[in-house]
Amino acid sequence: MKEAKALAYVNMYGVLCTLENLCELDEEAKKICQSLKKPVSLCFDVSGGPCCTFNFTKDGCKMSEGSYGCTCKMNFSSPEKFNALIDDAKPGVPVKNIPQVLSFLLGPFTKLTDLLVKYLQPKDEDLKNRDFFEKSTILTMYTIGGAICALANNDSISKQSASYICDGDIQMGITGAVYVTVRARDHHLELIKEKPDTPRAIMEFKTIDLANGLFNGTASTMAELCAGNIYMSGMINMIDNVNRILDRVAVYLG
Repeated sequence: MKEAKALAYVNMYGVLCTLENLCELDEEAKKICQSLKKPVSLCFDVSGGPCCTFNFTKDGCKMSEGSYGCTCKMNFSSPEKFNALIDDAKPGVPVKNIPQVLSFLLGPFTKLTDLLVKYLQPKDEDLKNRDFFEKSTILTMYTIGGAICALANNDSISKQSASYICDGDIQMGITGAVYVTVRARDHHLELIKEKPDTPRAIMEFKTIDLANGLFNGTASTMAELCAGNIYMSGMINMIDNVNRILDRVAVYLG
């Protein structure tokens, strides 16, 4: 079962936060940002859930926690209402700079999220394009990393696994393609979108093709481990508990 509050955090820190990386990797997304006449900082404030601001400039997108510095804002009365924005494109209540909220949400923001959906829920035809295939896999890696942390901090089942994770950095990545850090502090997890300097544990997939197969369920984790295509080292119990949370990620993102 999915928990509405945990899903809201997954949608914010896993799905929407990947807009940062989309605007770095995709040329169409870059053009959308470059077409902005002025910077826009759109805050989504969810009652009983997350509050984050997405800062869009000609250079791309950066997400920050809280509403500080937002130029426009939309409130959601519950996590369920925010999840409806992601699942059914149902907006919340604009409360700051309403004309800008509506014009940006219905224009550039929708174009960017449509692009993101294209990569995160790819069609078989699109995956035949190698460049698209690689970008889709990399963006999925970022989304999964954010979702792991969101669930570890908010999903009742995932919290149990997080309670066994000791302090330190877990390096996750695809060799030569993308790396993220899952940082554990007092059983609270945070995603950092870069390689850690001193990881306590490492889980690395040998190729993009392997990672894609694992993400979509066409590859066997155990078989690939035995074949040496998944590299693990360090505090393996940290990885074991992250993998338990990954099982929950599949429920929420599936």
